[in-house]
Amino acid sequence: MDLALLYSGGKDSTLAALLLDSFYDVTLVTARFGVTEDWMHARDAADRLGYAFDAVELDREVAEEAAARMVEDGYPRNGIQRVHEHALERVAELDVVAVADGTRRDDRVPTVSRAQAQSLEDRHDVDYLAPLSGFGRRAVDRLVDATLDVESGPSEEISKGDYEGELRALIADEHGQETVSNVFPDHDQTYVRGLK
Repeated sequence: MDLALLYSGGKDSTLAALLLDSFYDVTLVTARFGVTEDWMHARDAADRLGYAFDAVELDREVAEEAAARMVEDGYPRNGIQRVHEHALERVAELDVVAVADGTRRDDRVPTVSRAQAQSLEDRHDVDYLAPLSGFGRRAVDRLVDATLDVESGPSEEISKGDYEGELRALIADEHGQETVSNVFPDHDQTYVRGLK
């Protein structure tokens, strides 16, 4: 059974792939706007892990709308949520029986409600899976520490193939780097170098 997993190259989406691997033919899929070449970091991580990889193009208008919303709000949550929902829609259009992501139980963003999951499934005739939805951050970190070689650090220093890099670039081009720093709180990101 073919499954497309939204993939950034980070620990959560990688752990989700490992959990689903016993049941599905997993393809790691990075959604991109074409603003940067960050998607290649996800492709490289997928290659090192031995997974099939694909990239899907997202609508540039969604990125611009999300970036504008972030600047207006002064924080990234609503913009990231909008992009994630768009990415799930695009991945659900692929020829697969299931789509998945690496969202955890305690994620504040992105999230997928039960109603959103059912709507996605009904409209695209796919199963939506969130294999980490029962895992908190501490549980994920323990599993990651035992299985993955991970680089971690400040978000602006860790290159990976998630939405944030492209949204940061859009905001910086339009409003300057100071606005990026004001919108995005300091936080760490991870990038998977391989299995331990």
